[in-house]
Amino acid sequence: MGLKGNSGLKNTADTKPILAFETSENICGVCIYFSDDKYFSSSVNLKHAHSEKIFELTDFLFKTTRIKPADLDAIAVSEGPGSFTGLRIGFSAAKGIAYGAQLPIIPVPTYEALAFQLASILKDGDEFIISNKLNKEEVFFSRFQIRGNNYIFAEDLTILRKELFLQKSRGLKIFGNSAEISGSQILYPSVPDSLFIARWAMKFGYSRKTFNYDFSEPNYLKDFIVKENIK
Repeated sequence: MGLKGNSGLKNTADTKPILAFETSENICGVCIYFSDDKYFSSSVNLKHAHSEKIFELTDFLFKTTRIKPADLDAIAVSEGPGSFTGLRIGFSAAKGIAYGAQLPIIPVPTYEALAFQLASILKDGDEFIISNKLNKEEVFFSRFQIRGNNYIFAEDLTILRKELFLQKSRGLKIFGNSAEISGSQILYPSVPDSLFIARWAMKFGYSRKTFNYDFSEPNYLKDFIVKENIK
C-alpha cells in the first residue's frame, strides 16, 4: 500500500475535500481530493480483498491528511458497471461513512471516469473502446472519442455478446480485460484511478449528489438493458 499525492502550492484551506472510492474491478482505490493541486490517494491490486482493504486505505488517508468524515464535502463512488461484489463493497463503504457524517453521495459512471482519465493521455479525435467481461459469453461495452481535454460517447454503454464485440472493436484500442477476447494486449489504465473518480465527481457530478442512501445502488446494467444480437 503506497501513497500518491500532490500537496500543491495553492491555498485550499476553504475547500472541502471529496472522498472517492474505486472498486469496480480488481483494484481497490481511495482518494481524498481537494483540487488538482492537492490530493492524496492509495490503492491495492488484490483479488477478493476489497472488503478488508477499503477501510484500511481510508483510515490510512484520514490519518495522513488529518481529515475526519465531518470535514468532507461529499463521497464519490464508482457506480459501475463492473464486479457485482466490488461495486457493492464500494457503495456499502460510501453509504456507511456518508450516513454517519450526514454527507451526500455522488455516484460516478465508471466508464466515463476512465474515459475522462484517458482524455489526458490520448490525442484529440482518438476513438477507443472501454470493455470488461461480464460472463463467459458477454461483455460490457462502450465506445468513446476524445474531444479536446474531454470525451464524447461514440456508442452508448451496453452489453454485447462476444461475437458482436469482436466485430465492433476491430481496429480500435481496447481498455479493459475484454481485450483478451480479441487476442489484444490489455491497455492500461484498464479501470479509472480513484483520483479520476474524484475529478469526475467534482467537474460533472454535483447534479448527482444525493442523500437518498437507500436508493443509491450500483449500475449493474445487466438487469436494465436488452442485449444486442448480430444482424
